[in-house]
Amino acid sequence: MSKIRENEFFPDYLVRPGEILADYLDDLCMTQAELADRTGLSKKTINEIISGKSQLTPETARKLEKVLGRPAHFWSNLERQYQDDKARIAERERMESSKEWLKRFCVKKMTDLGWLPKSKDKVEQADALLRFFGIASYDQWETVFQEYQVSYRKTTRFQFSVESLSAWLRRGEILARGFPCAPYNRAGFQKVLGEIRRLTREKPDFFVPRLKELCASVGVVVLFVPELPKCGVYGATRWIGNKAVIQLSMRYKSNDQLWFTFFHEAGHILKHGRKEVFIEFSGTDSGKEEEEADAFAQDKLIPPSRLRSFVDKKSFSRGDIVAFADEIGIAPGIVLGRLQHDGILPFNHFLNNELKIFYSDWEKCA
Repeated sequence: MSKIRENEFFPDYLVRPGEILADYLDDLCMTQAELADRTGLSKKTINEIISGKSQLTPETARKLEKVLGRPAHFWSNLERQYQDDKARIAERERMESSKEWLKRFCVKKMTDLGWLPKSKDKVEQADALLRFFGIASYDQWETVFQEYQVSYRKTTRFQFSVESLSAWLRRGEILARGFPCAPYNRAGFQKVLGEIRRLTREKPDFFVPRLKELCASVGVVVLFVPELPKCGVYGATRWIGNKAVIQLSMRYKSNDQLWFTFFHEAGHILKHGRKEVFIEFSGTDSGKEEEEADAFAQDKLIPPSRLRSFVDKKSFSRGDIVAFADEIGIAPGIVLGRLQHDGILPFNHFLNNELKIFYSDWEKCA
């Protein structure tokens, strides 16, 4: 059966140039031996071309042009098409073995998100997945994405999928490479973080594009990439070329979680090396670099001296938290989240729904 896709014809059978050559000889009542004499080629060469054992070379094509009257490019195109079809059919046969690899990925979700084209054919899905990852075969997936697996730290709290993580990171890589961005400016990035901090009081339709714009102006790409099932990641930082990239998964919808994650990733950019990939999961053990990034985010959002003064008052009513947040210029939900993190207030505090903002459809802005 042949397949037609996007106005292209893809036969699932092979037509050897030698078959066409044999038909011409029959029509001309010419034997292979006579063709050999007229072209100067050996009888063995003619026979091997007809049987498909040898390729029809450009030199042979020019000789056939003189003897049979069809242009050399006709014969050369037959050979080229034959070799292309042969390679394509062999590739499709090899792709059959990639179906098991395909099952390890959330193809439906990736398709729904527009990362992969829609197709019910498993071989076509596997081919699309290879193109998505930019690899020639599924064997290369282990090699190319090994660095992410090294950074991938499992936890007993959740069953993570390395495949989902690699797809999520790859999507960020694709978006980052085409993202317009100025050269990285460390001092500039430190400066814009002050303005970004004030964005915590804004709505997503305003802060998302402004956040991206400010960061891009100093060489930092900010991406909002929806999480895949069993990915378990809420943020990642890495360098792609000369761009620093902060990738956020929107795993947590509350504003305190979002902004802490962003400033945590910003801390990695400012404090740690360009060769490392930092991937943040819930429930993972914190190392030195993670603790440094945590401290950076906490202090940047709420200055330590101001927090101590507020906590010493031991009055944490809704009005107190809102007034303090207004004084230091951040969203009240971030103050509440910090008090909960420090064990001053319980995580199920009734003020959650009053002070924290939960973004239900902010993906539309991202």
